[in-house]
Amino acid sequence: MLSLFQILMLVLDVIWFFIIAHVIMSWLISFQVLNLHQQFVAQVWYGLNRILEPLYRPVRRLLPPMSGIDIAPLVVLVGIYALRIILINNMASFY
Repeated sequence: MLSLFQILMLVLDVIWFFIIAHVIMSWLISFQVLNLHQQFVAQVWYGLNRILEPLYRPVRRLLPPMSGIDIAPLVVLVGIYALRIILINNMASFY
């Protein structure tokens, strides 16, 4: 069962990394540091969007419109962190 715990923690860490990369990339695209006309940048951007949109969509439905500010990634990051805390506090049940 410890393996299941470690796999869950790894998945949460990978999702955390993807969200951070997506947020940083969105800032760089907004400030025109990165250009979506470059093939590699566009592939990474659209790949991250396809991976993370199923996580963001339910959160965006619950949140009120914030006039252009998307806080769905922040809410998902807080949720992932809360899930990590729950898993770590209940780690004894995995043994």
